[in-house]
Amino acid sequence: MKNLLGISLILLLHAIALPAQTDNSWLTAEFDEICQAKFPADGPGGAVLVAKGDQILYHKAFGLDDVENKKPLQTGMVFRIGSVTKQFTAIAILQLVEKGKLSLQDEITKFIPDYPVRGKKITVEHLLHHTSGIKSYTSMAEWTPEVWKKDFTPAGLVDFFKNQPMDFDPGTQNSYSNSGYILLGYIIEKVSGQTYAEYLEKNVFTRAGLTNTFYENQKRPIPNWAAGYQRGTNGYEPAMPLSMTQPYAAGSLASTVEDLFRWTRAVHSGKLVAADLLKKAHTPNILPDGINTHYGYGWIMGNILGSPTIEHDGGINGFLSSLIYLPNEKITVAILTNCDCNSPGGTATELAALAAGHPLVLEEIDISAAKLAEYEGIYENRLKQRRIITVENGILTSNRVGGRITKLSPIGKDKFRITDALINVTFLRDEKSGQVNAVSLNTRSELDDRWVKTTGNIPEPPKEEVRLNEAQLDRLVGEYHVAPTFSITISREGTQLYGQGTGQPRFEMYPASEYKFFLKVVDAKIEFFPDADGAVGKMVLYQNGQEIPGQRR
Repeated sequence: MKNLLGISLILLLHAIALPAQTDNSWLTAEFDEICQAKFPADGPGGAVLVAKGDQILYHKAFGLDDVENKKPLQTGMVFRIGSVTKQFTAIAILQLVEKGKLSLQDEITKFIPDYPVRGKKITVEHLLHHTSGIKSYTSMAEWTPEVWKKDFTPAGLVDFFKNQPMDFDPGTQNSYSNSGYILLGYIIEKVSGQTYAEYLEKNVFTRAGLTNTFYENQKRPIPNWAAGYQRGTNGYEPAMPLSMTQPYAAGSLASTVEDLFRWTRAVHSGKLVAADLLKKAHTPNILPDGINTHYGYGWIMGNILGSPTIEHDGGINGFLSSLIYLPNEKITVAILTNCDCNSPGGTATELAALAAGHPLVLEEIDISAAKLAEYEGIYENRLKQRRIITVENGILTSNRVGGRITKLSPIGKDKFRITDALINVTFLRDEKSGQVNAVSLNTRSELDDRWVKTTGNIPEPPKEEVRLNEAQLDRLVGEYHVAPTFSITISREGTQLYGQGTGQPRFEMYPASEYKFFLKVVDAKIEFFPDADGAVGKMVLYQNGQEIPGQRR
């Protein structure tokens, strides 16, 4: 591994080798407006890079690296990239496949003979696709804040989760599993005879021309590494500690936006693996029941307003990341942030859309209330999920049951857009009757997310809330920790209680009793649990059949 204490000089020298930023002043103002709105000048921020082919269109940093001392972030700083690590692991596996040292269909017991597969056939490809059925260690109840501080060897980390029950039979379902990528890293070590970090340094980082990408195995602080933050009850605070031995091949890499740009160019120019293997990595897996998982090997396949994407986000204590590539337009967008409170995914999507020539806002046309009423109804998809489309105060709205209510802005004949989500919506009509019989959404994951108009009962509205005074509500205010990088913050304004998940919009909460609340924007409930002294230390979110606990900090 490189001596990370020499990063300052490396960054300065390597910056000279970046392609010249082209004059795209017509885009810069729009990019600036988006990024300045995203990253407050007085809080943690982010580094942003947008490129087309080999030419950089936009390259800036926003916000603070050191909040206490008001030290600004700089381009070239190193951030933890979280799960963007997975595509590096996938490339390493494919290199070993290319060398004939393993096969995608090899069972994992070929490399880890004592792994308890319980009579199931679990392959390397299952691990890459997140279809192994192996429980993600980050969802285990045993993975507590105290455990986060503990150093693990790769073998010890495998031992930590290997005896957990399987979530499903391999290949039958898709469930994101960090454990699967831990096993892939361990297999890389077994096959190559090198540590995961050594293998990447020699075979991936060097070949891709990356000089500021590292497997994080040294103690902080290190020069030019951005400090990581989280949002606490009194503002921003240093991120909770996490031994970086634990994310391992699922999330222990750190990099710069400049290196992620070089990485993307190297991957798609064929410098790292053969074209046929890369195509496999960028082909979404289809389950036996026909469900498209949109996941290949370490990448997610989607689209932005019809432009295909190859992408992945990352989240880890103190940091969030987003890396998007549009293969048709050869657009790269990399955003790295130094707070796990401000998700960059939506911003990366908007920047990519603009760079690809897609306007974010289209002019609305006038449609009468009578015409809008033609679209009202209950629509159902192949999974029997329901979407309710109604007219409220002259505005067409859509609400997927269990999701939030969104406005549909009319932009053409039977065409609408959900502007804040960059989703185009097209209503379809029966050829004979001309009646609306379906709706198609061009979402980030689906070009044609089809919902068929049906008959059914609109869900009953939430029951009328009770009234609570400010003192009762104040007992519930605070931050409730759900996962290492996700919390729900409860706040109060007057007699209205609000909840806000990490990186998500704020939502209103309505009391059904002193400790039970319901939401109107989604089909969900939140319950608070006082102890014997009346102090509230726990909450549970009930949504989509799940019970998600949160501990108050």
